[in-house]
Formats: sequence, structure tokens, C-alpha cells
Amino acid sequence: MDYLLAILIIVYVALMILVGYIAWKHTSNSEDYLVAGRQSNSYIMALSYGATFISTAAIVGFGGLAGTNGLGILWLVFLNIAVGIFIAFVIFGKPTRKMGQYLNALTFPEFLSKRFNSKFIQYFSGLLIFLTMPIYAASVLIGAARFVETTINIDFNLAILILAIIIGFYVIFGGIKGVMYTDALQGTIMFLGMLILLISIYSMLGGVTHAHELLSSMAPLFPESAKVTGATGWTTFPTTGSPFWWNLVSSIILGVGIGAIAQPQLAVRFMTVKSNKELNRAVLVGGIFIFVTTFTAYVVGALSNVYFYQTTGQIAIQAAGGNVDKIIPTFINSAMPKWFTYIFLLTLLSAAMSTISTQFHVQGSSIAHDVYCAIKNRSSLRITRIGILIAIIIAVVLAYILPGNIVATGTSIFFGICAVAFLPVYLCALFWKRTTKLGAIAGIVSGTVSSLFCLLFTYKKVAAGLGICKFLTGKAVLFSSMPWPYVDPMVIALPIAFIFTIGVSLLTKNSKEEEIAIEKMFKAEEGA
Repeated sequence: MDYLLAILIIVYVALMILVGYIAWKHTSNSEDYLVAGRQSNSYIMALSYGATFISTAAIVGFGGLAGTNGLGILWLVFLNIAVGIFIAFVIFGKPTRKMGQYLNALTFPEFLSKRFNSKFIQYFSGLLIFLTMPIYAASVLIGAARFVETTINIDFNLAILILAIIIGFYVIFGGIKGVMYTDALQGTIMFLGMLILLISIYSMLGGVTHAHELLSSMAPLFPESAKVTGATGWTTFPTTGSPFWWNLVSSIILGVGIGAIAQPQLAVRFMTVKSNKELNRAVLVGGIFIFVTTFTAYVVGALSNVYFYQTTGQIAIQAAGGNVDKIIPTFINSAMPKWFTYIFLLTLLSAAMSTISTQFHVQGSSIAHDVYCAIKNRSSLRITRIGILIAIIIAVVLAYILPGNIVATGTSIFFGICAVAFLPVYLCALFWKRTTKLGAIAGIVSGTVSSLFCLLFTYKKVAAGLGICKFLTGKAVLFSSMPWPYVDPMVIALPIAFIFTIGVSLLTKNSKEEEIAIEKMFKAEEGA
């Protein structure tokens, strides 16, 4: 390994450990460990939110997808900013902070549980997060380990283990403060690294206009297998209603763009700030961060086709050996100078570690605080730390056994499940007093069940791979006529969850005691 790279990595790891130690010294109780004592400032909160949101799944996985799907994925950048930042911070963030403080909620499942006076919601939500988040965490681990593997020739399996140990240290001991402090440092590194990359690729290909003209001219080289399904090129949108269109729009753009607003690891950030002013200040920082990081990843992924064709006569997916997850790493190692490869390695490590640390924290706190401690009716830092350790072990095991090309798919699946399970109930919890306990339970359960049904029996990308539908029915998917095999489960399950939440709430009533408590809750929120 080059001495410069060795020094950079040693300094980077030392900083992570130091920040984790500082966080540990300032963590004395469950409120510190789970919501940072509700005293985070806008800069740390915004960068922590953004760095958690933008992981190696976004840079490596979705950047790679831009290499195979084209620039239509840039609509996801718009949704990331409009929904994931503006609507999330301004519309959802403020009432979440106020209500969460009033309820003294320390996690997202506990927030929903106390809002609707239902322990079942806390148990069910905690288990759902614990059982579904590992595939997302493993996907992010894989994305980071793939780049480490191709950059410094460390064995892929060893890279996963090293990353998990380093992240586990400051998450287990530092809690959410350790996560957020390191996120702020990592987010700064990510922002600078991606900005340099964006400027570099346009400079390399002769400027913005010329680079995109070259990519447009390569449309005849788009794989025939993709054209048959509706693809038209890297700079044009696919044919409306085609299988390619459904995958791009329903799974990638809508699934991740809308799903972000109901992510438990992101929603809990709103409960860590001390005032609405901090949330207002965070909008600008978060918006700029999300734009630079996602826009760069998707543009570089698509334009890498130009570079590879000019230098090797191949398009990006061919140069990456058929693995979407290797397009960005292969481009960086082939096209960029050595010094930037080192910078980008730190960028990806930052992206991975910031997201994985939050995933471990949320997954561990879900099984420990929201299930075990809730059943025992007590809070314990030791139990929560054990829960996080279990989450780390599960993610590492999955990272070893999951197949290639999983990074973006794993992310989309988790975002979609969270959207259908939590978004209708989360929205009603904040803005509709009439929502009942039974309505909330019906919404969460119906959304989860319908989403899982679609994943197992109707959504071809997942159902065919799992083979459960084939085993039970003899068919790869239940419905083979267009567009059903290509419709993302979220498109079907989200309306169902809304219908059940609203419908059951209208057919049932809260008790008088619950209605009084809700009125007090909303009055306290309005006056906070």
C-alpha cells in the first residue's frame, strides 16, 4: 500500500475513534444515547441527516444504475431535495420535534407508540425495522468493501470485517452522539470529494455541453436487451409504460424518493435538535449537500460510458465486468489520478460509515429499546448496546452471502417497506387528530403485509430470485401481464395502507381519555 494512503487511512480512523471517544464521554443516559440529549445544532444535524441519507448505496449503487439506466435517474435528485429535505424538514420535522419532546419519545417506533397509546405499534415497528434493515445495512457495507477491494487490493471479506469493527466501536460506545459527530466530519469529506469529482469529469470530457452531447450520440450502443424493454438511450427517458420505465420510475425514482420521508433512521434526527430555528437553518445546508452528492454520483455514472468507450471501446457495464456495483469504482480507478483515488476512498468510507453507523444504531435500538426494554418496561444502555452488536453481526453475515448487483436493489426494498409501513401512519400522527389506535395499527400492518406479498409473489425482480412463488404456484410471478411484474410494491401497497389507516379510523373511535390526551398533545405542539 502506498505510504500516503496508509497515512490518510490511519489519520481518518484515528479521528473516527477520537470523535467516538468524545461522544462516549458526553453520553450518560438513554436520552443522550438515543436522541443526543435533544441539543444538536443545525450544522451537525443537517450533515448527519445528509450523510446518513447518502451512502455508498447512492454513490456506488445508484451511480452504477445511472451507468445502465441513464440520466432519467436525475429525477431522483429532485425528489431527494424536494421531499427528503424540504418537505421532511419543514413540514414533518417541526411537529415531529415538538411532539417527540412532549411524548419524551427516544426512537421512531416509540414516537408512534406513544402518539397512539399502543405498545403493539412499538413492538411491531421495532421488529419490522430490525428484520428488514439488515439487507440495507449489508448493501451499504458491500458498496464500501467493493471500492476498498478494487482500490487497495484488500480482500473483500476482510474489508467488510474491518469496516464493521471500526464503525461498531463508536456506535456501541458513543450512541447517537458518536454517530452524529462522526457524520458531520464524514459529510464534510463527502461533499468536498464529490464536488472535485463532478468538476473533474466535466473537465475530462470537454465541458458540460460537449460531455452530454457525446453521451447522447452513444444511444445506438445502448444494450439491445434493454432497448427491447423500453430503453431509448442514456440521455432520454424510456418509453412510457414499458418494463424499463416501470423499473426506473416506480422502483428507483418513486421508491427511494418518497420512501425517504418515512425512514426511521432519518425521522429520529428531528428529535435531536433543540429548536425549530435549527431545523430552518438545516434546510439550506442539507439541500446543498444532497444536490452535490447525488447529482455528482448519477452524472458520473452515466458519463462514465463516454470515458470507457473512448478508452476501451466498451460501455460502462461491460468495463465493469457486468457488475453494476463496480461501475463507479472501476471508473475512479481507471480515469482519476492516484491522489484523487485516495480522496475518493475516504469519501466512500465516509458515505458508508455515516450510513451504516446510523443503521446499526437504529436497528439495535429497535430490538433492544423498542422490543425488549418496552416489554420489560425499563430502559437500559447495556441492553441497547447488545442490540447494536447483534445488528452488526447480522449485517456482516448478510454482506458475505448476498449476491452481486445488490446495493441499489437492497436500498430500494428497505425504503419501499418503510414508506408503506410508516408514511400513512406518520402523516396522520402529525396532522390528523381523528386517527385512532386501530386505524394506525391497521395502516402499519396492511402496508407491511401487502408490500411483502408483492415482493414475494408479483414483483418479478425480487419474486423470481427468491423462488417462493415458483415453489408454491409453479409460476415465477402470479400476474405475468403488463405492467404487474414490473410495478414496485410501494406503488400498490402505499395506497392500501392509506385506505386502511383512514378507513378504520373513520369506523372506530378513541376513548375519551385518549381524545383528551390527544388534544393536550396537539395544544402542547402548537405552543412549543
